[in-house]
Amino acid sequence: MDPMVEGASWLDEELAGSTFADARLGQRLRRLLEQLGGAMGASLPLACQDWAATKAAYRFFDNERVSEAQILAGHFAATASRVAAIEGPILILHDTTEFVYHRVRPEPVGVIGQYPCRNTSYDRRQLYTVCGLLMHSSLGVTPDGLPLGLCAIKFWTRANLKGSSTLKRHINPTRVPIEQKESLRWLDNMRQASALVADPARCIHVGDREGDIYELFVAAHELGTHFLVRSCVDRLTDDGARTLMAAMETVQGQGEHRIDVRDDKGRSSQARLTIKYHRLTVRPPLAKQRRYPALALTVICADEQGAPENRQPIHWRLITDLPVTCVDEAIAKIGWYALRWKIELFHKILKSGCRAEEAKLRSAERLVNLLALFCILAWRVFWLTMLNRTVPQASPRLVFTPPEIRLLDRLIKNKTVSPAPTLAHYLTKIARLGGYLARAKDPPPGNMVLWRGLSRLTDIELGATLGTGLMGN
Repeated sequence: MDPMVEGASWLDEELAGSTFADARLGQRLRRLLEQLGGAMGASLPLACQDWAATKAAYRFFDNERVSEAQILAGHFAATASRVAAIEGPILILHDTTEFVYHRVRPEPVGVIGQYPCRNTSYDRRQLYTVCGLLMHSSLGVTPDGLPLGLCAIKFWTRANLKGSSTLKRHINPTRVPIEQKESLRWLDNMRQASALVADPARCIHVGDREGDIYELFVAAHELGTHFLVRSCVDRLTDDGARTLMAAMETVQGQGEHRIDVRDDKGRSSQARLTIKYHRLTVRPPLAKQRRYPALALTVICADEQGAPENRQPIHWRLITDLPVTCVDEAIAKIGWYALRWKIELFHKILKSGCRAEEAKLRSAERLVNLLALFCILAWRVFWLTMLNRTVPQASPRLVFTPPEIRLLDRLIKNKTVSPAPTLAHYLTKIARLGGYLARAKDPPPGNMVLWRGLSRLTDIELGATLGTGLMGN
């Protein structure tokens, strides 16, 4: 895997495919990535350091010629090159998250929902309007869990809120065309991600129960790509006489699999799963049978035996268009779905590391541009964390420039003599700058210590450049 040219800045790789018509906007984006990456989680004024740079950042996010698509264009191109550099299947993890902002007037940003709350003055229930944005992201990862980058992203907010319970009393939701639903975002991201990869057949789109959408299954078939989602709807199968779950009840267990899980108190234990799978003809919803064809899909069930303490038992129902001919293939698909948690970690870095919900920008357009920039920084931290776990023996020059390597060698002395230090060796040094103790039995460093270490390294680089000239030698 060769994510970047040795010795080059990672920004050169991520911004090479930028599509700004004005080169000055591309230069400003690069400068903002350097500033915010060096002060991850800090406010814009703190990251920019002076009024002129802060004002330039505000003007960039407010520029009508700047959009989230242009900010992420270079990153998407870099993701495509990383995907092309490796072989085998690519998992596209899909998920939606919310960014909540506290504003006096929600109109400039928009709303994401209304929730009941108790007003202590009147002692009656009222609706509390939550102001914010929603983001549906699609992250490409390898089967080993290495994030290659974002493949698609969609931001939106809600101007008008319609209660789903009220709507269901007047109309059957399955009769509403997908084009009139927010669920269309799943199809849009699937199309965008599949177009990014030269061979869509390599992509397996992984989603939780929210992704159990029949239109998604049909779209995957038309695009020549694949999907793996957790089943939520008990659909009709075969001739329509029985449902999907009823059909799987008649299938005997075909194997067992053991996995390590943690309970609510963090204690590790083993869960024994009974595995069964079956190929079925799944029919579309009754209201859409004239529009969509029936599809041959595989259902995989993983059920935990016994009742564990301090956690819910595992009962997974996965549905995919991929063929499964043996228990090992079914277990591999279960392992792919388990990687869906990676996109939750990506969102955690956005909110906890970049502190995206603490931004003070006043309009949705400005916030979306800032979030797009944060997505690049969050991917970078997540990529470094997982790179340390998947290819620890790689060359450090794939990540760090020669001056950074020399500086890390000066800052943190090696405990043992190594003829050829590896990437893991220098990532551990970065983590130690962020508070990682690097004891013999400690797990590999996580996202938090890495983003703190990277921020400290940026400050140290500046001091070294100004004080000793080390970075110029």
